Amino acid sequence: MKQDEIPIFFTVDESYAPYLDCAIRSMQENASKSHTYQIIVLHEDLTEESQEKLSATVKPPFQIRFLEMEGAKRKYRLTVKDKLAGITDRAENRLRCDYFTLTIYFRLFIADLFPEYDKGIYLDSDIVVPGDISQLFQTELGDNIIAACADRSITPVPELVEYVEQAVGVPIDRYINSGILVMNLKKMREVGFSGHFLHLLQTYHFDCLAPDQDYFNAMCNGKIVYLDESWDAMPPEGGGGTGTTLEHPNLIHYNLFQKPWCYDNIPYADYFWRYAEGSPFYGDIVRHKETYSEEQKLSDRTCLSNMVRKGPEVCKQPITFRKMNEKGERIRVC
Repeated sequence: MKQDEIPIFFTVDESYAPYLDCAIRSMQENASKSHTYQIIVLHEDLTEESQEKLSATVKPPFQIRFLEMEGAKRKYRLTVKDKLAGITDRAENRLRCDYFTLTIYFRLFIADLFPEYDKGIYLDSDIVVPGDISQLFQTELGDNIIAACADRSITPVPELVEYVEQAVGVPIDRYINSGILVMNLKKMREVGFSGHFLHLLQTYHFDCLAPDQDYFNAMCNGKIVYLDESWDAMPPEGGGGTGTTLEHPNLIHYNLFQKPWCYDNIPYADYFWRYAEGSPFYGDIVRHKETYSEEQKLSDRTCLSNMVRKGPEVCKQPITFRKMNEKGERIRVC
């Protein structure tokens, strides 16, 4: 086991390589140099060119390695890709109700893929890290499965609150965002986390607004350490969220549609552009923003509206996390 090394996991495809580069740049600049860090990128279809650019960004005490999910199957003799083949482009498996990507599920298998680690950090790629990431790693997990922040972005939306409490079965102030996690990998292996996830998925096909996130919430409920909100500071969504920004965020998460590479006047955007300007992907990022069309913006608004509309509809379905739990089915992993 590598207790002296801090493993930091990302899951990406090619479209998110530029934003991963910005995340890495910010993290490196602000991390304590008293530790060593291993960035591990689980990916699907990340080009060699992008891997080379990302590798060039990384400087000691950081290191980086890439693992394509098909390669994970060969290297670790785990049939992760085969298991993921059962997660198809069904409506209940779509992120934000509008698109399907397997990469959001990769984090559920980290404990199995990396038995050399007892603890690790998982981060989404749409972030920057003004704080010291080693402090996040020091979070005491005890017998809990994960540490995460409560997802404050949905609390002003009654339809989404109803969904969380009535369908997922978690009090709204206990519902976490799965984009930033400290993971008790040893505990996840002990309780058979990935196997239980696959059992739930294949048995019930729960309809979800945030597929992997809702599984984390339902399965880990009661076994979660709640982080200070500064470790998952989100721009208020369309005036939602807390309506305020934090003065000293440790980690900024451009969640859902609040992306500074798509829109102007996004809270915390200055943090992102500070690191983007030094990135080899800077031209790509600027072009993406300049060409982000009105049609794409309309699609974003439509998707957000669909999420809100869908929440109460899911609550009425005969199979939800909460209803199965009330019938005595085992939803929590432990």
